Amino acid sequence: MQENLIKKISKEKIYPIIRSQNAQNAIDTANALIEGGIKVLEINIENASLYQAIHEVSKSAVVSAGGIITAQQAIKALDAGAEIISSPIFQMNIVKISKDKEIPLIACASTANEAYNAWKTRVPLIKIFPAKALGGVLYIEDLLRPMPFLNVMPSGNILLEDVTDYIKAGCVAVGVGRSFYQNSSFTEITQKAKKIVEQLKDL
Repeated sequence: MQENLIKKISKEKIYPIIRSQNAQNAIDTANALIEGGIKVLEINIENASLYQAIHEVSKSAVVSAGGIITAQQAIKALDAGAEIISSPIFQMNIVKISKDKEIPLIACASTANEAYNAWKTRVPLIKIFPAKALGGVLYIEDLLRPMPFLNVMPSGNILLEDVTDYIKAGCVAVGVGRSFYQNSSFTEITQKAKKIVEQLKDL
């Protein structure tokens, strides 16, 4: 199960990250992305209302619960229908829940040392954050040169037009947030999703 979901992310290559204080807005944004061909996405737990958003969206896509830093958050998210847990940090209590529940974990790392330690604990997918601030594509290339075995997914202010470059640099997928939905109507979000899904088919 864990391996299949990580393979699904790797196949899709694009991993939208929804951050909203409003559950309905998160649902509507997710539906616009799904209409554009997105099959896996992250909903960040900004407040307790977002568990309802996970519940609704999980009926039509694989939902990863983002921003998870406590065991209680993780369990609530799984109960709501999340199939993946995504944490902005790397800590063992979340790793333990992932293993106990047999749910894939996406853990965050910034440095080579953090990424390696996450890999050693068998975290299947490592989110490199904040990728753009750390140096973007060049940073990813430098990170993967001595450790090509790492499954990494950059995120943090990444633009849709840069996704292809990150994939070519060796990333298994790319996390994109604001570039999908900031100052965009739901129709425009769907159009952006369709365009990036089409672009990544050839890679």
